[in-house]
Amino acid sequence: MQRQRSEKDKAVIAMLDCIENEMKRINYWDKTPPAFTASSFLDAPNFELWLQCVFLPNARNAAETGQYPENSQVGVMAMRQYNYHSIVEAALPLLKLLEEFDYLINYDKKLPT
Repeated sequence: MQRQRSEKDKAVIAMLDCIENEMKRINYWDKTPPAFTASSFLDAPNFELWLQCVFLPNARNAAETGQYPENSQVGVMAMRQYNYHSIVEAALPLLKLLEEFDYLINYDKKLPT
């Protein structure tokens, strides 16, 4: 039996769909990604492949199970990739989406329990 999705789950899944669509729009999506293992984004061939092959599947699994990490810093990682030493204009909408994803994950920590 499948568990009922919470509002947070639905918001996270919608955000992940937006991230995937934006990656495809700006040609950061590999139609035939190479197989690789990576314990962090630094171990991946590049940041975009890590997003596609590691981050998105793991984040979708978290939304399906409702088991989220304590926090997310994918927006910070993206800022270092696209807006640190030089600005990658095409990636700025993706950066904003990844920062919004962080907010969705991290927001619960700011609410009283």
